[in-house]
Amino acid sequence: MTEPAGSAVRALSFGPFTVTPHERLVTRDGVALPLGAKAFDMLIALMSRPNQVVSKWDLMALVWPGLTVEEASLRFHIAALRKALGDGKDGARYITTLSGRGYCFVAPISQTIIPPEQRPAPQGGLSPVKLPNRLQRMVGRDDAIAAVSDKLITSRFVTIAGPGGVGKTAVAIAIAHDLLETFADAAHFVDLAALSDPDLVITSILLMLGLPAQTDDPLPALLAHLHDKRMLLILDNCEHVITAVAPLAAEIFHAAPHVHILATSREALRVEGEQVYRLAPLAVPPDGSGLTVAAARTYPALQLFLERATASGAQIALDDANAAIIARICRKLDGMALAIELAAGRVEAYGLEQTATLLDERLNLLWQGQRTAPPRQKTLQATLDWSYELLSDTERLVLRRLAVFAGHFTIDAALEVVPDERVDRSHLFDAIDSLVAKSMVAPRPIGAMMRYRLLDTTRAYLLDIEPNDAELAARHATYYRQWLEQAGSTWGMVPSADERAIHFSALHNVRAALDWCFGTNGNASIGIALVAAAAPIFLAMSLLIECRRWSERALLAIDPSSRGSTEEMHVQAALGLTLMFTRGGSEAARAALSRGLAIAEARGDEINRLQLLGRMHIFHERMGEFDAALGYARQSLAVAEALGDAASIALAHSLLGVSLHLAGEHRDALTMLEAAWQGPGTERISTVYGFDHRNRAGISLARELWLQGRLAQAQRLARQTVTEAAQMDHPITLCIALIWAVSIDLWNGDLDGAEANIDRFIAHAESRSMGPYLAVGRGVKGELAIRRGNAAAGVETIRACLRELHDAGYELLTTTFNVAMVQGLLALGQIEQSARLVDDAIRLVEQSGDHLYMPELLRMKGRVLLSLPQPKSEQAEVYLMQSLDLSRRKGAKAWELRAAIDLAGLFAERGQREQAKRSLRSALDGFVERSDSADIRAASTLLRTL
Repeated sequence: MTEPAGSAVRALSFGPFTVTPHERLVTRDGVALPLGAKAFDMLIALMSRPNQVVSKWDLMALVWPGLTVEEASLRFHIAALRKALGDGKDGARYITTLSGRGYCFVAPISQTIIPPEQRPAPQGGLSPVKLPNRLQRMVGRDDAIAAVSDKLITSRFVTIAGPGGVGKTAVAIAIAHDLLETFADAAHFVDLAALSDPDLVITSILLMLGLPAQTDDPLPALLAHLHDKRMLLILDNCEHVITAVAPLAAEIFHAAPHVHILATSREALRVEGEQVYRLAPLAVPPDGSGLTVAAARTYPALQLFLERATASGAQIALDDANAAIIARICRKLDGMALAIELAAGRVEAYGLEQTATLLDERLNLLWQGQRTAPPRQKTLQATLDWSYELLSDTERLVLRRLAVFAGHFTIDAALEVVPDERVDRSHLFDAIDSLVAKSMVAPRPIGAMMRYRLLDTTRAYLLDIEPNDAELAARHATYYRQWLEQAGSTWGMVPSADERAIHFSALHNVRAALDWCFGTNGNASIGIALVAAAAPIFLAMSLLIECRRWSERALLAIDPSSRGSTEEMHVQAALGLTLMFTRGGSEAARAALSRGLAIAEARGDEINRLQLLGRMHIFHERMGEFDAALGYARQSLAVAEALGDAASIALAHSLLGVSLHLAGEHRDALTMLEAAWQGPGTERISTVYGFDHRNRAGISLARELWLQGRLAQAQRLARQTVTEAAQMDHPITLCIALIWAVSIDLWNGDLDGAEANIDRFIAHAESRSMGPYLAVGRGVKGELAIRRGNAAAGVETIRACLRELHDAGYELLTTTFNVAMVQGLLALGQIEQSARLVDDAIRLVEQSGDHLYMPELLRMKGRVLLSLPQPKSEQAEVYLMQSLDLSRRKGAKAWELRAAIDLAGLFAERGQREQAKRSLRSALDGFVERSDSADIRAASTLLRTL
């Protein structure tokens, strides 16, 4: 605190002014001059260098040590200082400005000694400013300080409300120091934390003001004293004496029109004239944001953690990995300043990773803070004890029950889970309202509905007091099973990632419920039903590993008497799909999907039978069993037509269209894919079963359009499906869209576009641990290397990729990579190897059914024959003609053009120029006008040479 001295002091004089640095006092002709703290610091800094230029940067460093401030702040305080001194009036000149250089104090200075009896008394009988020291540096609170300061000046009465440990007192003190210049009479800080008797509140204020407190009713004397005073009154920590503070603050506000009141409390005072400012926790990075060092430094919570950890002696080399760990710690602590400071203080002892691990295992509420901190803030335990003791018995009971919720919950959820014979539903609203007002429960609007949550620190504290009982936990798990079952029927019509985030805001509660269900004292039967209900949501969010883990846990817990249930069917279906994406075409995936389909058929559940036929179709397609996949697709259409609804038929059209496309039946594929992309019911083909089948149909349709010569339309549709998939924020759907878009880029000869798309594909596959997709990404990188002239590296990359994909049972793209390998081997002059590989690839297509690439393989066979040391041009012509004829019969104009180019080259070598030209012109005629690709350019160039 700043207190007056009681002895003679040395002073400095200039003009009519006397400056007493020790007392931070400036007088004019013996009368104290109202001067703010920063203006005083600036005056002393300039007077210490008389007749010398002090640069603006040096002056800011002297007045705001260790802080970065705007130059506008410097100019503001210089102007205020000049105004207070009357600089420039009646010829007086004390401070000059040198443009571009800085400021200079130019008045003559002399030294004097002032005896105690000549020192001025405080103005108006008030004691001088009494404020705690402000923090040397406030992190992330500039906006709050500015907003509250504005409210305080214009409205005169502001309460900073927020939970314990959020930093209310620190903000209030900073505001008071910043506004000292505004309050010429005084600024007074009244800490009410130590009071246990509300009747002592007014006595504390009187003592702080230096007034007697001896009458039975001191209020009139206090109000009379303050009536004409201009001052700032800070009432800190009001929550435990709020019944006395609230009416007193209202009386002062009305009786003293020049007194401004700044209160801090865990709940609003709720009196007339009060403006409430809710102080939010410090901003933390969102989960899964891929945080970098540069981004980390922009979040106040991370800045505070780093500063406090460093100040405690920790050595942190901030890189991307450490930034992610600190972000996780700050999220765990909800951005609460006190909690962050306490955790940062442990890093020197435990290290960063171990500190994070300790917090993940259990929030340590007893970690010690600074020795000089108030008792209520020495530990989180003490802070939470303080808040908890202020609650009524009913509020404590409701709060302990609310600790069953992890993350956000709705009032509907609370009404279903919390009440029993001890808690009446009719009183639950009142209790929650009061807990929100007291900053024990945080409200947050998400979409059109208000949701609530307990901070993690508060929840950990409550679970220490009373762990959730089994009946409460069972009600919680049952509620979220019912919620998931309702959500599962509607979530597929939620179009955007933001809206889905609202829809799935209760997922933390689902996880907490599952943990309890399969825990030591849990209820496995509720857990199995909960997994069955949660699986579609996990799949919709591409949480594959989590879905697989809970599905395996549920199947282990199923009682023999429950085999064949609807719940088992859903769990088996989910397990099969997640195994397929994370581990490839394993027998475990096949067994799980087959079991799910068998249960659906046995139960006569045609809707789920259709969905499982779709999964079996995709499984066999990925296994390279294309004829089997086509069979499942045809079954799905029969089931869908029997069901008769548009969405089921659209789903079956998507499955069958994709299979026909891969089978090389282009005309029929086009019909089915267009129906799945644009026909009735397509808007309801959703990712509830792991895919967005409409998007999958769209990207397959783009490929089909390209093959049929509509290149520009194909490119537009490919871009559209990738954009829509990205907006869904569904990595599986986006990966499918990207990998097929890459194929169009490669067919067009757009290598840069292909590389950009495959890099996005790899990044999303890594984000969800989709192992087979990562191998696919590397294979495409190998094909790009071959196309760019590095055939040796490309061939080796594709070989490694194929080995990995074979081990994973993923054969969907084997033929694609075989074609690329043949091209690479030809470039390397390894003709015999390329001949064996193309023959093996043709046999594989005949066995498995992916005839899409048969024209390309026949063409590559012809090129291999032409590349032999003794070229076999007649046999090559036969294969090239087979490729051309097959392309024409199936309607694949793009493959036809490639075969025509190679045939024209062969004819030209023989001197059959007219036949070569006819072949090329015939192939080019089928393309839409202004189509462009590497093949069209090559054909046009060859035509000109002929």
